[in-house]
Amino acid sequence: MREVTRLCGQLVLAGFHGQAAPADIKRLLRDFGFGGVILFARNVDAPEQLAELVRELQGAARDSGAGLPLLVAVDQEGGRVQRLRAPWTVWPPARALGRLGSEELARRMGAALAEELRACGIGMDLAPVLDVDTNPNNPVIGDRSLSDDPEVVARLGAAFVQGLQDGRVAGCAKHFPGHGDTATDSHFDLPCVDHSPARLDDVELRPFRRAIEAGVAAVMTAHVLVRELDDAWPATLSERVLGGLLRGKLGWDGPVLTDDLEMKAVDGRWGPAELAVRAVRAGCDGLSICSNHDKQVQAVEALIRAVETEELPFKTVEAAAGRLRRLKERFLLPYVPPDPRAARLAAGSARSVDLAQQLREGSGLA
Repeated sequence: MREVTRLCGQLVLAGFHGQAAPADIKRLLRDFGFGGVILFARNVDAPEQLAELVRELQGAARDSGAGLPLLVAVDQEGGRVQRLRAPWTVWPPARALGRLGSEELARRMGAALAEELRACGIGMDLAPVLDVDTNPNNPVIGDRSLSDDPEVVARLGAAFVQGLQDGRVAGCAKHFPGHGDTATDSHFDLPCVDHSPARLDDVELRPFRRAIEAGVAAVMTAHVLVRELDDAWPATLSERVLGGLLRGKLGWDGPVLTDDLEMKAVDGRWGPAELAVRAVRAGCDGLSICSNHDKQVQAVEALIRAVETEELPFKTVEAAAGRLRRLKERFLLPYVPPDPRAARLAAGSARSVDLAQQLREGSGLA
């Protein structure tokens, strides 16, 4: 029973409120062995505070007996989506890199982000965005995308991954199989993509293929319905999209993370228990539940029940936990707790601030 609980717990990445670790998240880390946490601006005040928060979370995870460090992740893309702001470097949106077209600048930005994040104990940046911005009416992607040209997104996305991961911070290519040509925000409803397989292969999938070739650590799903691939289930819950396309055709053998399962594209249609079991069955390894404690508990308990009743094969959960374990071994070991003083020194270094300014001036984007 303990092994099943620990394996199922490793598949959950939880978010929480507050700038110190609340008692309920520490209980989940200890009792269920949750595998990771996702931090937001609400959790962040200063470099020293963030390093201390990570140390506190890692201590609770250690008490679970899971045997590996906690995966601490954050969305630090630049532009609209960067959870760490001043005194950390404030970056222009990814589109700035796209306008300049330089792989070297993309690599340098990834390396600079890695330096700041790693100093705080953050082991994964939920970036780069590899969606191709082909729909000017897209309400959620826009300048988060590197370009409307799939080759530019592919080239610069791979270079960004190289810089980030050379700095020992895991990257996460998102949002598979492509959220660029949608007119609905998946935070509020379920977007649909209506392209032929040939178009998807040439445009939407090209950046993901390149990121996989570059050795990206993880891939994040999109809560989008791609009708030509699966007209019943959104990508996050689709065995055809994740098993057939991502793992089959594209040959991806690393971890797959979900976008936040509290987004209305999926949360408005299925409960947390059904979402958790369906996502793992479809091929997801990490379930992101970014706010609601009760939903986090319901999800992990549903996974445990599903394994115990053989609705979900034990070997499926074991394989998913194994993929996350290999990511942790690659990027988090040997584990060194973050030093608050080093976190302060790394935040907003002159080199990083100069690079951010170069990107702004060269691209004309703030």
